[in-house]
Amino acid sequence: MNLVILAWRSLLNRRISIALTIITIAFSIALLVVVEQLRQEVRQGFYRSVSGVDLIVGARTAPIQLLLYSVFGIGGATNNIDWQTYEELTQLSEVAWAVPMALGDSHRGYRVMGTSKAFFDAFKVGNQESLTVQSGRAKEALFNDLFDVVIGSQVASQLGYAVGDAIVLSHGTGNVSLQNHDQLPFQVAAVLSPTGTPIDQQLYVSLEAHHALHVGWESGVQRRGAGLGLAEARALREELKPETLTAIFLGLKTRVAVFGLQRRVNEYRVEPLSAIIPGITLQELWRISGLAEQVLRVVAFLVVVTGLLGMLTVLLTTLNERRREMAILRANGARPHQIATLLIWEAGLIAMAGIGVGLVVAYVAQWLAAPFLLDKLGIYLNLNWPTLWQWGILGAIWLAGLLVALIPAFLAYRRTLADGMQVRN
Repeated sequence: MNLVILAWRSLLNRRISIALTIITIAFSIALLVVVEQLRQEVRQGFYRSVSGVDLIVGARTAPIQLLLYSVFGIGGATNNIDWQTYEELTQLSEVAWAVPMALGDSHRGYRVMGTSKAFFDAFKVGNQESLTVQSGRAKEALFNDLFDVVIGSQVASQLGYAVGDAIVLSHGTGNVSLQNHDQLPFQVAAVLSPTGTPIDQQLYVSLEAHHALHVGWESGVQRRGAGLGLAEARALREELKPETLTAIFLGLKTRVAVFGLQRRVNEYRVEPLSAIIPGITLQELWRISGLAEQVLRVVAFLVVVTGLLGMLTVLLTTLNERRREMAILRANGARPHQIATLLIWEAGLIAMAGIGVGLVVAYVAQWLAAPFLLDKLGIYLNLNWPTLWQWGILGAIWLAGLLVALIPAFLAYRRTLADGMQVRN
């Protein structure tokens, strides 16, 4: 304990250089913790997006492509599926609920999804949490009017929309569109509560309204005078049944039936279909993106190594300046191994302080960045304590700091009292 107190007082005596060393280590630790936390939260965010979906059905394509365009709005479908297929799937005894999805439109860079009321009732996110309305009509009243539009929380905050605002949708999914559906404006009926999933970045209209927008369109161009007006579209609402869909979300009555139904859908003879299990497909996605994650980890660890090398540099640099101090300690009865232990304790205290400050910096940075990440990128950042594995990594870093200190400790051990008392020019 006396060595610990002596090491602490020695560090205070060199407080400026030691403080800079601690800051260097702290920022490297903060980077490592932030990278790990973001990596885990992004993964959890992906799983939260499809936590209640057992199967996703779409036209025959690669599983990852189907997952990306149906859930995360990345890429597009190569083909659509018939409405008749959706009706047959809803009648299967294994199916508890089915949510249709029709894509193809956007609004100022945000994706528009045509769906049914079942989406708001059956779709789950997070830990099997139902969607809730932040402002506007209750879920039971959504889509009562043909041209109701429900918007995600991020769309509302980014574009400054509120309930009652009128908006015009655009044909296509690009950020800029020259083909707007001006003749059929929508009105914001509700704003959904934040979920930290892609739901926050989308707009939702009824399937009938989505079909009404595309009456008279061929190959992405509307025939002159072929579109519907507001009054005409409302009068024909019962007849506005879509012919095709982009994808279907399925929830089953029992998970045991998942693999059997998946096989049946993949072998469907009427049209080529793909049915994927979201969780399994996400695992395939992580295997593909695993290299990028490992690169981020390696970069973070290299920064930590740089911080530890900085501590070694400080200890070695000050070693020559402390020759008389060590000689005095030897003259007062300190043994060589005690002086070596003193240096190791100093390194341990520096590394411990760096880890502690680094954790504080990491969590403050995450706390400050959480609203921005949720608002701009739709990433929900949950401030959790490091996992057991992360604590193990931090402990290993502390031990590495002790091992680094063995070099100056060994040099100090070899120095004699006579060497310390020599006068140097």
